[in-house]
This record gives sequence, C-alpha cells and structure tokens, in this order.
Amino acid sequence: MGTLSIGTAPDSWGVWYADDPRQTPWTRFLDEVVAAGYTRIELGPYGYLPTDPVRLKDELDQRGLTITAGTTFEQLHRTDGWEGTWRDVAKTAELTAAMGVKHLVVMPSMWRGDNGEIVEDRLDHEGQARHGRQVTELGRRLAEEFGLQTQYHPHADGHVDTQDTVERFLEETDGDYVNLCLDTGHISYCRGDNLELIRKYPDRIGYVHLKQVDPKVLAEVEAEGLSVDEAVRRGVMCEPPNGVPELPPVLDALAALDGDLFAIVEQDMVPCPPDVPLPVAERTLAYLRSHGGGESR
Repeated sequence: MGTLSIGTAPDSWGVWYADDPRQTPWTRFLDEVVAAGYTRIELGPYGYLPTDPVRLKDELDQRGLTITAGTTFEQLHRTDGWEGTWRDVAKTAELTAAMGVKHLVVMPSMWRGDNGEIVEDRLDHEGQARHGRQVTELGRRLAEEFGLQTQYHPHADGHVDTQDTVERFLEETDGDYVNLCLDTGHISYCRGDNLELIRKYPDRIGYVHLKQVDPKVLAEVEAEGLSVDEAVRRGVMCEPPNGVPELPPVLDALAALDGDLFAIVEQDMVPCPPDVPLPVAERTLAYLRSHGGGESR
C-alpha cells in the first residue's frame, strides 16, 4: 500500500497566469494555503511565485510549505516545436530543481482555442508516435540535466486528452522518462475512465491532480461546442463531492498502488472573486480527509 500526500495548487485560487491583476496576490495565496491546512503546493505558472530560489525558499519556510512539482506546457506535436518548448520548459525545470523537487508536470498544446474554434488538426497515429518520441526525449533531457521526472498531464482540448489518446500516449512513451499525471477532472471531462487507467497502467501513475466535473455543465458545453476555458468560466470544475468522478474509489485505487504519490487538489476557477477560494479549499481538504485522502502534512 502506498501513501497519498495531499497538496494544493495556485489554480485552486484562480491563478492561471504569471501576472494578472484580477488574480489573488501570491503572498495572500501562500497565507491562505496555510490557513486551509495544506503544507504542499505546486509552483503554478512560472513567474507567479518568486523565481529567485533563495527568496522562494525563504517565503515557503516561513510558512512551513514545500513544493511538489513545477508545471509547464510543451509544443512537441509540431515538427518545429523543440526549441520553443525547451526554452520554456528549461526555466521552469531550473527553478523546480533548485527547490529540491523531483517532479515536473508537462501539459500538451491545445487543438481548440478559447472561443471554441479548431486551431490545429488532431494528431493521427503517425503524429502521436512522433509526439511520443519527442516527449520521451524531453523527459530524458529533464532527467539528465535537472534530475526531474516528467509527469505528463492530459488536458481537455489538448493533443492528449481523451481516453484513447492518453492510452496511445502511454504506449508511445518510455516509462523510464515519462509517466502520467492523472488529472481526474480532465479525464472525466473528456469522458474517460480514471479507474480503468489506474487498473491498466499502475506503473505509469506517477502523480495526481484531484478535481471533479459537474455533469450538467459538461453536457451544456458539449452541446454548444465550447472550449474548456469557457467551460471553466461556467463552473464545470466543481467542488467535491458535487461532481464526477467519485473520488473515494479513485483514492482507494491510488492508495492500493505500490508507491507513494502526491495528489494535488486543483479547483480550476477563473475568474475567481478573492474571497471564494479559501472556504472551498478548507471544505475540500476536510472532505478528502474524511474519505481516506492521505496525509496533508
């Protein structure tokens, strides 16, 4: 039996960008994370938290917080995507490694834009295979140059999103360098099966994001052909236990794996009034604790 170590992330406070005046200031975010009862966080978008590792460590130490992972996007489905991807990924990886962290969560580029238009063709099997090789190479370099394990995060409206594209991605990548950040909300948003992924690929589950999807809102945005960004604005990612997947069975399945995992709560709220996140974070942590959701400290 493994251990699930619970944490939270900036986007549970409505933070999607490095700098946006509508967002919760980073000092308030850190203070409220502590007030909610968490001791672990992700870096969030590069530049939101201080990028000087000495200063960042001091701010975290003052509050008894640690970092679980950095987060970044890749463009490796494109034949010319390596240079831009490495430039963006490397700066996040450098800060992540400087904080003594072992995980980097990497997300795909989007095939659908914010207003719902199709901006890129979906990858065919040849494209998926090429993409898998490129992400494996990214994972190899991140391991060798920064000592980081790549945890790949499927993302709604991204080039790895649905159950079949996630499974194909896992078949096309090398588990020595790339594993899965299982985001329960994005998998459910794309009508996938979280428990089936855990069952079929137990050795590839390296990290977890916990969230739920409101089925009613999801049906509405599917019927209207809306983007995931618009769906989030409509509240598709809802507070547990009001959505899917049911989290207790997922928590049980994850705890049964032979290994320790970070399980990071992501509420995905944009835009977000400043007084909303803290009570939600408190209730969510209490809910997870009441259903065997691992250790928060």
